Amino acid sequence: MEEFDRLGKRKRKDFSKLPKIQELPNLIEVQKTSYFGFLQKEVAPDKRKNFGLQGVLNEIFPIVSMKGNITLEFVNFTLGQPKFSVTECKEREMSYSVPLKFTVRMIVTDLENPSKKVKEIKEQEIYVCEIPLMTENGTFIINGAERVIVSQLHRSPGVSFDELEDKLFSPFGKIYTAKVVPYRGSWLEFEFDTNEILYARIDKKRKFFATIMLRALGYDTNEEIIKLFYKSIEVSVKERDKVLNKKLAKNVVLAKGGAVLAGRTIDTDLYDSLLENDIKKVEIVDPADIEEKINLIPTIIKDNVNPTKEDAIMEIYKKMRPGQPVTLETAKIFFDNMFFNSKRYDLGKVGRYKINKKLYPDKEKQFGLEVRVLKNEDILRTLKYLLKLSNGSGEKDDIDHFGNRRVRAVGELVENQFRIGLVRMERFIREKMSMVDTEVAMPTDIVNTKPIFAALREFFGTNQLSQFMDQTNPLAELTHKRRLSALGPGGLDRDRAGFEVRDVHYTHYGRMCPIETPEGPNIGLISSLSAFARINDLGFIETPYREVKNGVVTNKIDFLAADEEDAFTIAQANAPVDEKGNLVEKMLVARNKGDFPLVPAEKINYMDVSPMQLVSISTALIPFLEHDDANRALMGSNMQRQSVPLVKSEAPIIGTGIEYKVAYDSEVMVLAKNAGVVEYVDANRVEVYNDSEKLDVYTLIKYKRSNQDTYINQRPIVRKGQKLIKGQVIADGPCTERGELALGQNVMVALMPWRGYNFEDAMVVNENLLKDDKFSSIHVEEFSIEARDTKLGEEEITRDIPNVSDEALCNLDDGGIVRIGAEVNPGDILVGKVTPKGESESTPEEKLLRAIFGEKAKDVKNASLKVPPGAAGIVVDIKIFSRKESTTKS
Repeated sequence: MEEFDRLGKRKRKDFSKLPKIQELPNLIEVQKTSYFGFLQKEVAPDKRKNFGLQGVLNEIFPIVSMKGNITLEFVNFTLGQPKFSVTECKEREMSYSVPLKFTVRMIVTDLENPSKKVKEIKEQEIYVCEIPLMTENGTFIINGAERVIVSQLHRSPGVSFDELEDKLFSPFGKIYTAKVVPYRGSWLEFEFDTNEILYARIDKKRKFFATIMLRALGYDTNEEIIKLFYKSIEVSVKERDKVLNKKLAKNVVLAKGGAVLAGRTIDTDLYDSLLENDIKKVEIVDPADIEEKINLIPTIIKDNVNPTKEDAIMEIYKKMRPGQPVTLETAKIFFDNMFFNSKRYDLGKVGRYKINKKLYPDKEKQFGLEVRVLKNEDILRTLKYLLKLSNGSGEKDDIDHFGNRRVRAVGELVENQFRIGLVRMERFIREKMSMVDTEVAMPTDIVNTKPIFAALREFFGTNQLSQFMDQTNPLAELTHKRRLSALGPGGLDRDRAGFEVRDVHYTHYGRMCPIETPEGPNIGLISSLSAFARINDLGFIETPYREVKNGVVTNKIDFLAADEEDAFTIAQANAPVDEKGNLVEKMLVARNKGDFPLVPAEKINYMDVSPMQLVSISTALIPFLEHDDANRALMGSNMQRQSVPLVKSEAPIIGTGIEYKVAYDSEVMVLAKNAGVVEYVDANRVEVYNDSEKLDVYTLIKYKRSNQDTYINQRPIVRKGQKLIKGQVIADGPCTERGELALGQNVMVALMPWRGYNFEDAMVVNENLLKDDKFSSIHVEEFSIEARDTKLGEEEITRDIPNVSDEALCNLDDGGIVRIGAEVNPGDILVGKVTPKGESESTPEEKLLRAIFGEKAKDVKNASLKVPPGAAGIVVDIKIFSRKESTTKS
C-alpha cells in the first residue's frame, strides 16, 4: 500500500548506508539570488548596498560638463509594478518587466563668481526603460517567450604566472611570464626573452623594457630600481677579489670620465679607474642575490638611456599609439587612465582578492577589496614574484584550476550590459550639457535613456547566454537554469578551445559535474553545477564539507572554494564512522589537491557530506550510478532531459531519493501557500479554506504549450475535506506523480533472444503498452493568423468564404473561428479569412460564379488559416487579440 508523508510525497524505503548530513539547497537559488541582488527591488532606496544596479549608477554619476558649470548627480532609482502578469505576458507576446525610473539632481554653478556659488538645483524623476523582471521560477519572459540566462564560467581577473617550454632558445628550457588581468581595462604582461631580458607589454601591443614601466611609475634611476629589488653591500676598493666582476649598486662619479651608472659590471678597466680616482669604497649588489640567478641587471644595462619619468611615459605612449603626435600632457593622461583611473580600469573585488592572495602573504599590508585600481606596489611585487619563479622558488598558476575560474551569474551579466548603456548615455549627456541653456534646462532635456534600453534589449534578445528555455520536462528546465557555459562574450571560442580547458580537473570535485556535458563540439565547455554546490560573493564555486578534528567527525559544515580546499586533506563520505563520530580506520584513502594519499585519521581535516556531491542533479537521478561506465552515464544524464511528459506519469519504483526535490524546485506543481482544509476540487481549480478563515483559490494550468511544444497540464491530487499543511502538493504538473519526478514508466525488460525478432537493435514490445497508453504523450502546437488593413481594403475574419463547401466550414463558429473541442485534420480550416483582391479580367468560370453568388465572389480571395500537412488533433484553446479593444476574449 502506498504511504505518504505529511508533505504529500510518497514514503520510500531507504537503503542508503550513510546518514543524511546536509539537505540539498534550493536548486534554482543560483539564478534568483544573483538577479534579486542586482535589482535590490525590495530594499528601500536609502538602504541599498553599493553593488548591482545601485553600484553601476554610483560609478557613472556624477557627470560633470566639459566647462564644469553643470553637474548631474544620481539620487536614487525606483522600480514600479509589472503591467501584466506572467501568464498575460505569454499570451500577449510581451515582456514581463517593470518601469525603471531615476531621480537625478542637476546643479548649475556660476563659474564667473570667484567662489563658484551654486546658482540653481533642479531635481527630477526620469523614466529610463522597462527592465525585465525574473519570474518566481528563475526565468524571464521576453516577447512572450520564456528565456533563461545561463551562468558563464570565465577566467578570474587578478595576477597569474606561467612558464612556457622553450628548450630551443632559453638556456633554462623555460620562459616565464606574468599577467595582470583586470575585470575591465588594459592587460599588463611581463615576460623574459631568451637572453634573460625582461620586457613589458600592454594589451598585446609592441613590447618594451620592463624598466621603462618602472621609470614611468617614478623610479627614475638605475640606483632606485636596484634598491627596490636587491640588497647592496659596501666594500673597500682595495679588496680586489670582492670588487672585481661585481655589479655596482650606486652611481660612481669619476673625476676623469664622468659618472658610472649603477648596474655596470666592475671589470679590470673600471677597477683601475676607481683606484686612479682614489675612490676608497663602492656599493655593490649583494652577490648572493644575483649570482647564478635570473635577475634584472641585464635589463637595466640594456635600457641604458637612464631616462626620466616623463621620458618613460612618452616612450610607452609611442609604443601604444605609434605614428600619433605626442605631448607630455597627453601621454601622462593616457598612462594614468590605463591603470590608475577607476573609470577606465577596474580589477573588480575578485581581481583585488586574487592579487592580495598571491602577492601579499603579509595580511596587514594587503589593500582592501574596495581598492580596484593598480598600485605601484602591485607591479613591484608582480616583478619580484616573477624573478622568484624564474629562479625556481615560486609557484606557477594553473588556469584551469577553479581558484582561477569564476562564475558570472545573471545579475553580473546584466550589470555589465547596463554599464555599457550608461557609458554611452554619459557621452551623450556631456555633449548635450555644452549646448543647453542653463536658465531653462531641466534634467530631462539633457538625459537620453535610449542607449540603456538598447543595451538591455540587445542582451536579452540576442546574447549567446540568453537562451530559449528548454521546457521539454521539469528536469530539462532545472538543468538549464543550473548550466555553466565557458562560451559567450568574454569567454572561450569552441573552435579554438583546446583539450586542457575541456578536461576534468580535480578542483571540479563537488563543484561541477564531471559526467553531464554535451557530446558534440561543446564537450567540456558546457556543464552543470554539482548537487550541493553554491556560488559565493566573488563568483567562486564552493562545496560543503564536514569538519574533522583529531579523527572525530563533527556536524559542522564548511563551504570551501577550490583555492581554500587545496590546504586540506579530505576523506570520502563513506569512510566508516562509529556512534561517537570517530573515524574507525586508522589509515584512510583521502584527497589532497590532485593526489589520493593513504593518511592517518588524525591528519584528516574534512570529510565529504554525501557521495552525491560529486555529480549534478540529472546524474544523481540515475540509480546505481557507481556501476555505470562514465560515457553511458553521460548519455543517460542527457537523455533524461529529452523525455516528453506522458499522459499517465509514473514515478520510478527504484529511485535515488531526490525525485521529490527536483519536482519541488522546478515549480511545475501547485503547492499549498497556507495550511487549511480543501473546500472544493475540480479539474480546473482547487479551493482551500485556510487557517486564517480565508479562501485560497488555486487555478490549475490546463493543456498549455511549452517552449518545445510539449504539454503543460496540472492535475489535482487532493480530495474535498482533506487537511493540508503549508507546502503540501495540491496538484501534479507535467512529468510528476504524487510530488515526485516521473520521467518514464516502470516496465519489465527481458534480455533474451526471441525467435530472431530482436536481432541486433530490434526489440519486441508488448501490445498492452500501446493499449494502456503507457507511452502516449500529448503535443500542443500553436497556429496564428492576422487580419490587417491592406491598400485594397480591410482583411476580414469571417465564415463567409468564397468557393468553400459547407462541409469544410462545419467546425467554424459564426465568427469564422474553429470551435474548442473540434477534431481537425490536415487541410481543415482553422480560421476563415478573406482578403481583398485587385481588379483583373474575369474568366468565364468567375463570371458564372458571380452570376450565382452575386458580387461577393468578385472582390475577395480565400486566405484562411489551414491545418498544415502532418498535423492533426483537437483544438484546446483559442485566443483573440484586437488592437481596438483592450480586453482579451477567450
